[in-house]
Parts: sequence; C-alpha cells; structure tokens
Amino acid sequence: MVFSSIPFLFFFLPLCLILYYAVPFSMKNGVLLVFSLIFYAWGEPVYIVLMLFASAVDYTNGRLMGRFGTTKARRRLFLICSVVINLSVLAFFKYADFLIGTFNSLSGASVPAPGLGLPVGISFFTFQSMSYIIDLYRGQVPMEPNYLTYLTYVSMFPQLVAGPIVRFSAVNRELHSRLIRREEVENGILRFMQGLFKKVLIANQAGLLWESIRALEAVQTSVATAWLGAAAFTLQLYFDFSAYSDMAIGMGWMLGFHFPENFRYPLAAVSVTDFWRRWHISLSSWFRDYVYIPLGGNRVGTAKHLRNMLIVWFLTGLWHGAAWNFVLWGLYYGVLLILEKYVWGKWLEKLPKLLRHLYALVIVVTGFVIFVFDDGTALRNYLLLMAGAAGNSLWGGECLWYLRNYGVLLICAAVLAFPVYPWIREMTEKLTAGGRTAVAFAGAVGYIGLFLLATAYLVSDTYNPFLYFRF
Repeated sequence: MVFSSIPFLFFFLPLCLILYYAVPFSMKNGVLLVFSLIFYAWGEPVYIVLMLFASAVDYTNGRLMGRFGTTKARRRLFLICSVVINLSVLAFFKYADFLIGTFNSLSGASVPAPGLGLPVGISFFTFQSMSYIIDLYRGQVPMEPNYLTYLTYVSMFPQLVAGPIVRFSAVNRELHSRLIRREEVENGILRFMQGLFKKVLIANQAGLLWESIRALEAVQTSVATAWLGAAAFTLQLYFDFSAYSDMAIGMGWMLGFHFPENFRYPLAAVSVTDFWRRWHISLSSWFRDYVYIPLGGNRVGTAKHLRNMLIVWFLTGLWHGAAWNFVLWGLYYGVLLILEKYVWGKWLEKLPKLLRHLYALVIVVTGFVIFVFDDGTALRNYLLLMAGAAGNSLWGGECLWYLRNYGVLLICAAVLAFPVYPWIREMTEKLTAGGRTAVAFAGAVGYIGLFLLATAYLVSDTYNPFLYFRF
C-alpha cells in the first residue's frame, strides 16, 4: 500500500485517525501498532515476521544491556550481538544475490542465488532499530521496558518503509506522553496534502517524461533531449522522495509525533557539500554519527580522513541498492566531496552564486544518471548521449516536442524545487488581517481543487511508483 493510493487515502488513513482520536491515550499506541502492522502486511505479509524479528533482537539486547550491562565489556557484547544480527539479516535479504553474482562472474563458478524478494523498507527499519541499541550503549537514551511500545516505534507506518529514519531519541518522550493539538493536526493535513500533490502531479508526470525519453533510440536522442531526460528523472526522484517525507511528517503531526526534516530544497544547492546537507538528511546524519565520527571523522590526519570519507560514501551508495551503479554513485560523491574539501572548495566559494548553482546542478543531474542505470552498458551509452559523443546531434525536433508537452510541468517543478512556499508564508504574515483571510480562503480553494485533480489522476493513471520503496 502506498500513500498516494485510493485505498490509503479514502479508507486506511481515515479509519486509522477516527479510531486513534476516539480512544484514550492509553490505547493510542495500540491502535497505531495494529494499523502499522496491517499497513506493512498489506503487500508482503510474509516479511512482517522479519520486521518483528529485527525489533525483537534489538529490544532483547537492550533489556539485557540494561539488566546485566554493569561493565562496558558486557554492554559492548550485547551491542555487537545486536548489530551483527541486524547487518546479517540485511546482507542476506538485500545483498546475497548481488554478492553471489559478483563471485560467480569473477570466479567462473555457478553458485545458485537464493533469488529472494527484497522486503520493503528493510534498510530504513534496520537502521532505525540499530540506532536505538547504539544510542543505548552510549547512554544517550533510556532502555525501553515495554516491547509493544518499542515495536510501535519501529513499525510506525508513516515512516516505516521510506523514512525519514527516525531515531528513538527523537520520539521516546512522545511514545509515552504526547499532546495532539488542533493546530498541529491542521498543519499536518496541509503538509500531507502538499506531499500528495508533489507526488501525483509532479513526480509521476516527470517520471512519464523520463520513461519516454529513456525509451528513445540513440539516433533519435539529441544532446538536449538526453539532458532533458536526466533532468526529468532528477525531478521525479526529488519530488517522489521528498513527497513521501512530507506525507510522513504530516501524518506524524496528526498523530502527535515530530519526525525530522529529510529535505531542505536540495536542488537549490550551490555545491556538492551543500547538496548533501539538504538531501536525505536523516541518512546522512545516521552515517555521520554512527560511522564517520566513530572512525575519527575529520579529527585525524589527511590520509585517514580521506579513508573515512570514502568508506562512508561507499556504504552510502551500497545502502541504496545491491548493484555496482549504486557503489559507483556513492564513490562519485565521495571523490567530489574530497575535491571540494581539499582542491577547489575555496575557489568555488569565490564564484557568483548562479555559477555555483549551475555547477552543483550538473553534478547532481549527472549523478542521478549513474543512480538510475544498473546496467553498465546502458549507463555508458546514456552518458555518451549527454556528452554528444555518440554521434547524436546537439538539438532535435523531439526535444522541442517534449518541451511543448511538458513545459508547464517542468516550469512548475523548477519553481517548487526552490523555497517558494516559505517565501509565500513570510509574505502572507506581513499582510493585514483582511489580506491574510483572503489568502487563506484562496489557499483552501486551491488545496481542494488540487486534491480533486490528484484524485482524478490516481483513478485514471496506472503509473504511480514510489521509487524509494525498493531501498
């Protein structure tokens, strides 16, 4: 079940909220837990056992750490046990086929791969659960005595399958005591709706443009069209993933939880470093706190610092998928971040902001071409098209056709990729009371109209993927 679906919008979420608001606080976690388990089991009932196992492992080791962890050595033992089990399960289900295939190709062997389906959201809920046991070992969070409360944290459906990665420390207090305020519920509904509009009206349509260009023969694809396709995929991925985070955060507000922001207009970045401060923030901060800093961070010599950065970005790429293009994508950014740090970073800061922004966009768009092609030949061929090194023309009539048919979409997406909404809110607050009322009324009408339009698209269209579900 995905958020942008008729069953979720008109049946699952309304029923969940009605029951959630109707019961006393002592029962709210129970309602949330039941609906979260139903949500996860909707498409993959078998793999719910895997999530229950992962949560039980970390909860049990947490209890053992709290009861018997009187020395650091004992606490470390329970931590290692939990981390090893978590990573082993993740490696088996997500990377077994990849590792066996790589071994076979290098050795000429024919070891059969298990061919297991990838459990939805396994990378997200594994990292989320691991953060609890690591923070408990560090003394940064208290031990959770109630397994059902802990399972509610791990399985919470708004952010279960595609983030943001919510740490136990961020929601521990709210799991035990939270207020559901009318203003936050209203803001949560608006945030959810914004995500829905971004997903259905922008991400899905940009995805159709990308799929159309991707299907073209090389002789039909000019350089401009190849770049247009890459830009379309970039917009699809950004609006798809950030839309999911918007909807997750909005539902969190409706339920009395405050999840961390996961995006801060990354396509407005002026450097690679700036981009990764804005893109998938919960993942970047997870690797920073649990891998980069424990390795020594930047408080080591240059050689070790380079090692630390390459390890983190190798793992960041591998986290996204069991294919070499994801590893290449991670190392691509690792190398560029190193170059910005040690080679041209200071020079870059002296350039006009527009040039810095164009520099970042070219790198990001090119990077997502690496991200989308898991076939090395297809990746090479598309990069050659973008470089004009495949014998293709600089410009073609097909590019003009796409611009005519998708021009409005591309303009809207390009504008909304920048902080336009916060600017509108800031301007609205400066208006008189009457002006604010008029803006609020116009906004309400606009939201209703866009919701009806999004619903119409959902009813009539079959193209409605959530790209990050496979991670």
